[in-house]
Amino acid sequence: MAGMLQMRRSRGAASGFLLVLLGIWGAIIPFIGPYFHYAFTPDASWTYTTARLWLEILPGAAVFLGGVLLMIATGRHIAMFGATLAAAAGAWFALGTMLSPLWNTGGATLGGTPVASTTLMRIMEQVGFFTGLGAVVIFVAAAAFGRISAVSAGIREVEAVPATTGPISAVPTEEIPVRSARTEVLPVRNARTEETQTTPA
Repeated sequence: MAGMLQMRRSRGAASGFLLVLLGIWGAIIPFIGPYFHYAFTPDASWTYTTARLWLEILPGAAVFLGGVLLMIATGRHIAMFGATLAAAAGAWFALGTMLSPLWNTGGATLGGTPVASTTLMRIMEQVGFFTGLGAVVIFVAAAAFGRISAVSAGIREVEAVPATTGPISAVPTEEIPVRSARTEVLPVRNARTEETQTTPA
């Protein structure tokens, strides 16, 4: 049973690496974004708020953990858990700001507002911090999940057998004893010619 859950580590390595990068981006961008005027309020570097904890730091850490699990897992169940965890965190990135009024005491949306002065940059901030980031995380995690579950459990990958260039040895065949027909020699009775000797009178 344990052998049926085994897989090669390379199956989730690339997706796991991408998820690690996306998790780092999601968790750290609210703190370094103000350096290059890409931020949500409060527009101050390395400023901690409860909204940033729930909407960016924790989901970013979950995506990071899911990516690490995909990179190091040699069992399908662990890799699938990592992909599922990352996908759930990606969904939270995309929907967390919209659902935040449900638990916010004032009923307002958590996460602040984009600080850019132009409409295009405000859209880019919304995409880069929450909705677009969440969509990309879900896509990568789903691709990793599909790749992990592509080979059915218990079916091992067949390694290619190198072709032989030498002569093909003849397969020994079983010699079948042939019973030779026994020729029976029948005695031939020679006709005996009696010569009549004539006696002179």
